[in-house]
Amino acid sequence: MIPYGRTISVDLLFDAAIERVKSLLADEGFGVLCDIDVAKTLREKTGADFRPYRILGACNPSFALQALSLESQLGLLLPCNVVVQYDKEQTIVSIVDSRALLSIVGNPQLEPVAEDVNSRLQRVLDRVAEIEAPATL
Repeated sequence: MIPYGRTISVDLLFDAAIERVKSLLADEGFGVLCDIDVAKTLREKTGADFRPYRILGACNPSFALQALSLESQLGLLLPCNVVVQYDKEQTIVSIVDSRALLSIVGNPQLEPVAEDVNSRLQRVLDRVAEIEAPATL
């Protein structure tokens, strides 16, 4: 565990993990607003080779509405990021800890929203590990 998120290794191919995470996010009411292919961007902009690394910007519209209604500048901390990467011959899935993220705002009214978001994201993390397949690219 890292102070700002949770991470697991899964026995899924990288692309299969991306699709599984997207599906599980949808099951929890999240859409993926952006899908950033970090490796592709770094290759195009710097010529550097980087491991497969994708950032999925997930958003649950109901939670976003609640949070933005309580804190108008909260868009600076949205969406909730989920990272899928392939490193050292394993696929790694990480989710943001929305409690840690929203704690910097200092608005206690956001705590229930952060708790609910964390619960849903944790279910995604728990369920993505249920599928087992060879861990190769």
